[in-house]
Amino acid sequence: MDKEHIVIGSRRSKLALWQTHHVIGLLEQAYPGITTEVKIISTRGDEVLDKSLPMIGGKGVFTEALESALLASEVDIAVHSLKDLPTIDATGLTVGAVPKRADVRDVLISRDGHTLDTLPQAAVIGTSSLRRSSQLLAHRPDIKTIDIRGNVPTRIEKAQDPAGPYDAILLANAGVTRLGLIAHVSETIPTEVMLPAPGQGAMGVQCRDEAASLAMLSVINDVNAQVTAMAERAFLRTLEAGCSAPVAAHAMWTDGTLKLSGRLLQVDGSSVIEVEQSIALAHDDVDAPTRGDALGVALAQAAFEQGASAILGTIR
Repeated sequence: MDKEHIVIGSRRSKLALWQTHHVIGLLEQAYPGITTEVKIISTRGDEVLDKSLPMIGGKGVFTEALESALLASEVDIAVHSLKDLPTIDATGLTVGAVPKRADVRDVLISRDGHTLDTLPQAAVIGTSSLRRSSQLLAHRPDIKTIDIRGNVPTRIEKAQDPAGPYDAILLANAGVTRLGLIAHVSETIPTEVMLPAPGQGAMGVQCRDEAASLAMLSVINDVNAQVTAMAERAFLRTLEAGCSAPVAAHAMWTDGTLKLSGRLLQVDGSSVIEVEQSIALAHDDVDAPTRGDALGVALAQAAFEQGASAILGTIR
């Protein structure tokens, strides 16, 4: 990779561009004098808006086109919301950096200012995520969930339409905050009620699996974000559930302990598997990413021991 000029692949949405320019800022700070160019790439998830994500493939719908551009050397790096990126690297590609992570929680946006517990009986909630809808139904079985597509500002506009079908919608706090739209939030949902998607709140900077690219991106990598997000993704990868399945995970790395919590649900919220494990892990441990990955694998195995295969079978 030419360190003097970098071409970055990005989706067109406001959130994708915010994340891309954030990464550009980090690179410019680390490498004064570099020049950058943003190449907009349209993905299947951007183009097909009249179907739910699982119906159009789920896995890779927001990332495949960017990965193709990387493999063709049309771009040097690509910036993703890490939760959208498949947990198994495409051949020849890797995640070169995970910058500092934002709030992992989900938020409720209600036109009437309701919280999750004050929503009226049989309220209608918009979400395109089976993970969110299943956890919502586990907490409030009376609620009805319907699909909602579009970028973050579009979804918020739909949520606030008095003639619209939604009493509220669910979104990731990170995206809402990054776009300066936090004033619309009615409630930040605690992780006890709704665990995040693996990697939620984190950005993944993807590159070709080359020494020069990896060395350059290493300076913008946040080890805490990398280890926690990768532990969560290892849990999802080992379950082989796919990024659109009702699987949630949250890792916290503090005071020399890495704790990972995982959750797998039936789509209707009627059955929930909860697992949690911790390991002692120092922040200066050079094997921290590998050990975090191993923790995710171990947690998934614990979920299998509690019957995860039966739930996953019904989902598939």
